[in-house]
Amino acid sequence: MEHSNGLDGLSGPGSPSGPGGPGGPEDSVPAYRTVRVTASDEPLAALADLEAWQARDTYPLLLCAGAPVFGVVREREEGGWEVLDGFSGQAPQDARDCMGSQFRRRAHEAREAGDEEGYDLCMRAAERMEWETLDELTVLGDRYRVVRAECFIRSGTEGPEPPRTSDLDPSAPGLSHQGPRPTVGFVLDPARPTGMSEGLLKVDLLSLVRKTGTVPRAIQEDSLRAARTHPGGVLLPATFMTAEYDRGYWRPDSVATCETPQSARDSLAFKLRVMIPWEERLDAEARAPYKAAADRFDAEPADELEVEGRRFRVVRVERLVRFGPDGPEGPRPSDPDPQPPVMVQEQQLREQGLISDDEDENAPVKLDENAQRLAALFHEEEARVRALREG
Repeated sequence: MEHSNGLDGLSGPGSPSGPGGPGGPEDSVPAYRTVRVTASDEPLAALADLEAWQARDTYPLLLCAGAPVFGVVREREEGGWEVLDGFSGQAPQDARDCMGSQFRRRAHEAREAGDEEGYDLCMRAAERMEWETLDELTVLGDRYRVVRAECFIRSGTEGPEPPRTSDLDPSAPGLSHQGPRPTVGFVLDPARPTGMSEGLLKVDLLSLVRKTGTVPRAIQEDSLRAARTHPGGVLLPATFMTAEYDRGYWRPDSVATCETPQSARDSLAFKLRVMIPWEERLDAEARAPYKAAADRFDAEPADELEVEGRRFRVVRVERLVRFGPDGPEGPRPSDPDPQPPVMVQEQQLREQGLISDDEDENAPVKLDENAQRLAALFHEEEARVRALREG
């Protein structure tokens, strides 16, 4: 990474006009370009700020954590934008599909309230999302937008940073899918005060752009352009992923991230019980060490695990949404977006003869031997989780 120009400055708590007071030099700085810092009296917020400060020493390197992620937000009358999903789309179309689902949900609510006109408007918006590539739409007076976030990790001599004590992690092993989702309902508002450590991190991340020669030219040009058009930013709640130590490097296990540390641990346990045995075609004897390791991981949750000479770690991921004068940044031209809207995709498959109305929807799907092995492992894990939930 290399640095571009950062923010214009820092404002202290309770001084919107900056240290110069009314008429001072910061009066002309838009709210989205400032970082307002304040101290919190809440013990958890104070702990979070302390841990963030300590992480600057232990994990001083800020590294790109792969491709951006995408989510859906709605503008609020009182200011800011509310996040409506988990902000985990791997491509802009993932978030567009989610936005269509939001319109269908709102249509259902309108019908239940006896508002047929509202129902029709929301359904028309949902149907548009199935055919058109739209990153913003206003429905019933509310503006919705598909938004991108860059992902980063902290790293140091000990490797990538694991979860912090202050990170929300309320769920029991195997049940993280039932827990709260910290990102849903989060308000993106660059004018809101932050702790000192978060403010400094935001300044650091906003100054990073793609280094020449490390990415295709189009991606670097978009990165430089975004630093000019969207110079402000907001940090989303941290997310988590798992990584494996391989030949001197920590490599991500997957492109997806999880909303809590426990959901990342559950993801790793699933990998040990299902995906590794399937991918490596392990028999019952060879599977046993991985299954035992997953059981230990459930019994004594930790942020690192070793099995059969392999080393895994739960890694903390920071996500930054850039802001400009019109709000949060949407998808960039260089962002990979391989899939068209769902109805366009279906139309293309029909034209290619890959799907037909004549096919019997009730006919059983025939699985090859490889798929049957995966299905058996998956059903075994499904039964284990169901027993855990019932217990």
